[in-house]
Amino acid sequence: MTTRAPFLSQPYGGYFHREVPSEDDELTHVGPGTPCGEYWRRFWVPVARSDDLKDLPQRIRILGEDLVVFRDGSGSTGLMELHCPHRGTSLEFGIVCQKGLRCCYHGWLFDVDGRILETPGEPADSTLKDRLCHGAYPTLEYEGLVFAYMGPPDKRPAFPKYDTFERADYHSWAGDSCELPCNWLQVKENCMDPAHLLYLHTIGNEDPEAAQVTGDFAEMPEWEYMETPVGLMYLDTRRVGNKVWVRINDFLPPTLHQFPPSGVLFREGDFGGRPEMGIFATPIDDTNTRLFWFNHTAEGLEAPKGLPFGQTSERPYEERQRMPGDYDAQSSQRPIARHALEHLGSTDRGIILLRNLIRRGIRAVQQGEDPKGVLRQDPGILPTYCRDTMVDAPPADTPEADRVLLRETARKVAEELLNGAATAG
Repeated sequence: MTTRAPFLSQPYGGYFHREVPSEDDELTHVGPGTPCGEYWRRFWVPVARSDDLKDLPQRIRILGEDLVVFRDGSGSTGLMELHCPHRGTSLEFGIVCQKGLRCCYHGWLFDVDGRILETPGEPADSTLKDRLCHGAYPTLEYEGLVFAYMGPPDKRPAFPKYDTFERADYHSWAGDSCELPCNWLQVKENCMDPAHLLYLHTIGNEDPEAAQVTGDFAEMPEWEYMETPVGLMYLDTRRVGNKVWVRINDFLPPTLHQFPPSGVLFREGDFGGRPEMGIFATPIDDTNTRLFWFNHTAEGLEAPKGLPFGQTSERPYEERQRMPGDYDAQSSQRPIARHALEHLGSTDRGIILLRNLIRRGIRAVQQGEDPKGVLRQDPGILPTYCRDTMVDAPPADTPEADRVLLRETARKVAEELLNGAATAG
């Protein structure tokens, strides 16, 4: 158990606060055999964009493993160990064939499942290729992303299909990808932290790209957090004139967050209330994370281009200091944030809920059970809850009573969704 740092209660007391505790390795370490790594290896996880697989193999690192991903001439995708089992040459220099990937060094040919199809140079009667396999993982493609299952073969789950990816009135596609030099958990925690929208995304809001709709509101929103059948949700509730705006974000373990459309668009009626964007975050290793952005656009609306503001380190350092983005806030927490140095407050309930959900899942795997989100059979299309909802509700007589009204309205919206009473749109 990680020892908490002392609660510093005196000015100029840095001398008593110099030791940096170790990270919470149960939640943050993802390599083979680690508790969290085995948790991740019970799910299908995105490992590449379909559009990036052309005529060359791609070297990648996922969950602390060095791998190669490719699409062969028949259209099948493969994910396998990086180094050839013959003499260890990296298969990133392999030759993509009509069927499988051929090592550049001595021509051994591997099918996408790791079977060895050819071993040039071996005697004609050699049985080596029939007895040996190369390490490989199952893959599938869905909506422009390549997903892999990297866990025990006998525990391979069904692939989850969520309603927001299956709507006929949406155009859905895989957007850009980027990397953050920090642990996966602090990336996901950002998505369960609505309070940061009021501060981080309004700094430097003289730049319209950096400003968020949250900057228009003088009053603090009301926040609620709860579990759903498919994961977690948070409700961000505000007053807009004679209406109450309930904004719901989804977390679908272990990796997907869904976000409703921009508040400006929603209030102007230009877009429906279901998700505009999803973010998959896949651990590269303990201290690096790859984000895969997924976009949803209603028919007839122009698709956004590129990554949202502040998601990479490409801007000049001084500009990032004056107008920091998610990249700066998340990566500067250290490569692995130290939970024992934190002092969580009332706005951090979503963080606590997320950590508890992941920790329960990790311990379920250790006990031979399935964590939340793993599907043993195909359930069909899974309902999710991310959306914007506007409810007619004139202000109450006092600010205090109105805040109660906001909370009650949000809970009612959430209960209707969870009970299946809301429409799909």
